[in-house]
Order: sequence, then C-alpha cells, then structure tokens
Amino acid sequence: MKNRGFLKLASAMTVMTLGGVGYAAHRRSRNPYYRGPVSDHFDGLRFFSPNQPQDKAAAELARWQLGGGREAWPARFPSPFPQDAPPERVEGLRVVHIGHASLLIQVAGRNILIDPVYAKRASPVGFAGPKRANPPGVAFEALPPIDAVLVTHNHYDHLDGPILARLWAEHAPAFVAPLGNDAIIRSYDATIPVETRDWGEAVDLGGGIVAHVVPAYHWSARGVNDRRMALWCAFVLTTPQGVIYHVGDTGYGDGAIFRSVRERFGAPRLATLPIGAYEPRWFMQAQHMNPEEAVRVFRDVGAEQALGHHWGTFRLTNESVGEPAEALGRALAEAEVPPERFLALRPGQVWGGVRQKFRSSSEVRRRA
Repeated sequence: MKNRGFLKLASAMTVMTLGGVGYAAHRRSRNPYYRGPVSDHFDGLRFFSPNQPQDKAAAELARWQLGGGREAWPARFPSPFPQDAPPERVEGLRVVHIGHASLLIQVAGRNILIDPVYAKRASPVGFAGPKRANPPGVAFEALPPIDAVLVTHNHYDHLDGPILARLWAEHAPAFVAPLGNDAIIRSYDATIPVETRDWGEAVDLGGGIVAHVVPAYHWSARGVNDRRMALWCAFVLTTPQGVIYHVGDTGYGDGAIFRSVRERFGAPRLATLPIGAYEPRWFMQAQHMNPEEAVRVFRDVGAEQALGHHWGTFRLTNESVGEPAEALGRALAEAEVPPERFLALRPGQVWGGVRQKFRSSSEVRRRA
C-alpha cells in the first residue's frame, strides 16, 4: 500500500509539471529565467494571458487526481504508419508527425522541428510520469539536416532538454523560443544560441521563411515554484509555400487570438492544432482545447487544411487513448467539414510533399 501510494504521489508530482495541469503558484520574489519591463502580459515576475484563469488551487488538483473518471490506456498504442524516412530537402511542403506535439515541417528547402520530444517519459524524472505509448514516427538518426528548432513552451511534453542539446551538437540549427526559455534550454548546453521573442515579434529563418511568435492561452512551469516565469506561444510561419499556423497547447477562451491570426496573416494554408489532453473539462478548459474547439479554431482562421496532434502518445489526462480522434470525427461531421480537411495524425504519418524537389544541403545554402 505504501509503495502504491508513493508511486501515485510521484506520478502526480510529475504530471504537475506538464501542460495538462495547473495549480496555485508558490511564492517567489525573483524570476530565474527572465527580467524585462512590465507589459500587458508580464507583471514583472510572471507572465499571464489577459482574461484567462491562470492557476488551479491545490484543492482543485486533488479533486481531479482523486476523483476517478480516468479511462484506461494500453501500455502500447502503436501507429499504423511505419517510421518515416524524410527526404533531405523538400521544395514544397511536407509534414510528418513524430509523436505527441512533435512535428517535422519541410518547407521551401528548409527543415524545421517543432517541440521535438524523444524522451521515453514526458517527465523531469526517469522513473515516473507519462510514458510513451509508441516510438517516435521519425528515428532521431533518420532526421534530415535540421535548420531550425521552434519551442512553444517549457512543459516536459514539449521541451526535451537532452534532445535539444543533441540536436545542437549534431545539426547546429537555429533555436527560437518565447521569452525566458533560453535560460532553460541553455541549462542543458550553455553553448546553445537561442533567439527569444515576445508575442508579436519574429525571427527570420532564411529562405523566405519567418517565424512569428503569437499568443496562446496556456502557461508554463518546469518545477513547483516557477509557474509562468517563462513565456509560452504559438507560431505562425510565413513561407514561400503559404502560411503555417502551429499551436502547441492552448485553450479556446473567447477565440480572439485565433481570429487575430487570420486578420494579420490571412487564412493559413495549414493549421497544426492540439486535439488531446482535455478531460475533465472543468479542470482543463482554460488551457487545452477539446476536438470540438479545435474545429472551431480551424474555421476561425479559415485554414485550407488542419492536422491534429497532442494525442495518443503520452497519457496526460482522463480521456481514453482513441477518444480525441473519435471526437474530432464527430465534431467535423457536426460542422459539415469533410474529414480529410482535418486529420488526427499518428506517429510516422505524412501529409503533403506533392511538390518535392530533392536538393543537396550546399544548394540550399547557396539559395539562402
């Protein structure tokens, strides 16, 4: 009984550091990651999303953790798609799902990783916390030359420090993250150069591609006393192949941040949206969309195509492993959207790549 209790406590403590959970911030007088001027979403110590509830109380966390209602997950949930072997370069647009919120986007001759997580557990410790239910859809050794790595926020299911250090050692890409995350990333390798930006700012990735940092309704933490001390974001990529809108984690809120993306950048060619880790709604709604809300975002931004991620790899919340995909199908039918316009991706699944042109790395550098 004592061992089971310890494991339950350890698992709960681990989950508290993930994107699925929030709780009241511990008192702290100094931000270890970022120092900057007060703004409409930074109070001098912590970041916040205007008009969004920020943290759950400890009693609410206990109510969820002890309240039951968790659907069983299988130990393994293998993808029906084999591990992908991406081409070295793609002239058009090709996206492959690595797993959870990790994507490889190949566009206009550039290779971009978003929130790459290869860890066996989305956790600060190796003995507890959410464990992978399927292997990565692209083996690390099969990655093409990586030009840029984008990190949306610092939760362990999105920021895998050891793999970022390995990417720097083997690929030397550009790193882009919202404010404060540079300190976290460099704690794994002090030599990693990280371009940090606030909401509304951008980084030129070369080749006609610009990464714009835009708001999300979420939060951040790596431990129990650094709540919201690093910023979180979504990304808009403006590229020669059209606009790509990527959201790592977000609630829907009033929908204003999504409508503003369309107003500023136009309707995206592609939106990659989270569809999992949303139950129970009373606890998750402010920070994670459900599939019905994801369809609403798809329509708000007017995207030609949507791809769903953030499901089926790490068990973070109460819904069953397959429920997000099933709920997405129901939501699309209700909205009268053809199912092929919004796919629930599995690891190794590829979308796009119709206008591929294989080029050497030297050719890409000459054209940049």
